[in-house]
Amino acid sequence: MSAEIQDRYIRFDWAIKRLLRQKANFGVLEGFLTTFIGEPVTIVEILESEGNQSSSDDKFNRVDIKAKNSKGEMVIIEVQNTRELYYLERILYGVAKAITEHISLGESYQNVKKVYSISILYFDIGKGTDYLYHGQNHFVGVHTKDSLQITKKERNVIVNRSPETIFPEYILIRVNEFNKVAVTPLEEWMQYLKEGVIRPDTHAPGLGEAREKLLYYSMSRQERAAYDEHLNAIAIQMDVLNTAKMEGHAEGHAEGLAEGRAEGLAEGRAEGRAEGRAEGRAEGSAERTLEIAKGMMMDGLPVSVIAKYTGLPSEEIERLLH
Repeated sequence: MSAEIQDRYIRFDWAIKRLLRQKANFGVLEGFLTTFIGEPVTIVEILESEGNQSSSDDKFNRVDIKAKNSKGEMVIIEVQNTRELYYLERILYGVAKAITEHISLGESYQNVKKVYSISILYFDIGKGTDYLYHGQNHFVGVHTKDSLQITKKERNVIVNRSPETIFPEYILIRVNEFNKVAVTPLEEWMQYLKEGVIRPDTHAPGLGEAREKLLYYSMSRQERAAYDEHLNAIAIQMDVLNTAKMEGHAEGHAEGLAEGRAEGLAEGRAEGRAEGRAEGRAEGSAERTLEIAKGMMMDGLPVSVIAKYTGLPSEEIERLLH
């Protein structure tokens, strides 16, 4: 078997839903969690919840993990990786669900577990220059700017606790924004998440195990077929989204030249409308319209779409091809 075939690794978003639920493979998942949470994490079990279903069209595509942190405290870790329009609302809902699913009715609130919500994002979510973001609840004095400390009585002793030991922590991993040479364990994990590459000499927690256990050709034929279908579904989804964005950009561009008033298709039309307005006001000439038509052609738009939004005859557009 060639080195190229041997070095083909399964995407982490697939592995985490299938292979890493097995106790024998917990080392990979523990390495991932340790790296991104920033302290040693030991998995106790994968929790059963309606989020831990294995079909590709889960309504709640997440994995809930019961683990112990470096202080021996029990925590629940929720990993999400599905594209959704209202994503911040989604992770808030997921955290609330993770908390309530794993505390019994009538149980004391002191048994509520801290939750880490880790989102692996293979899509854009807002604007930012980093590939890793962290957020949490903090209570800060409006006038004094000090952080509120919570006191509780524990074994006849008053114990001070800060809210971060109780409230959820949110970690957003923006895979597509990573473009560095992998040097640190965190960067090595990012490279694997983005490109499926794992260095032979890796010392990053969990990636050594991943090299052995997440090889594409170590799966059964049936598992490989299911995985290939998963990749195909991702490719189709991306193609649909990119096509919608491109068509929206073209439509918004043309409308911007005319009036710049109509609402656009989400992201593409908004960009196109703004661009089209500026260009339309600057130069409404026929020459500029031809340039726009050429740009649309370079983007792969069909002649009929270009004609519709530029007002140019199809024959004139086709002549631009030659």
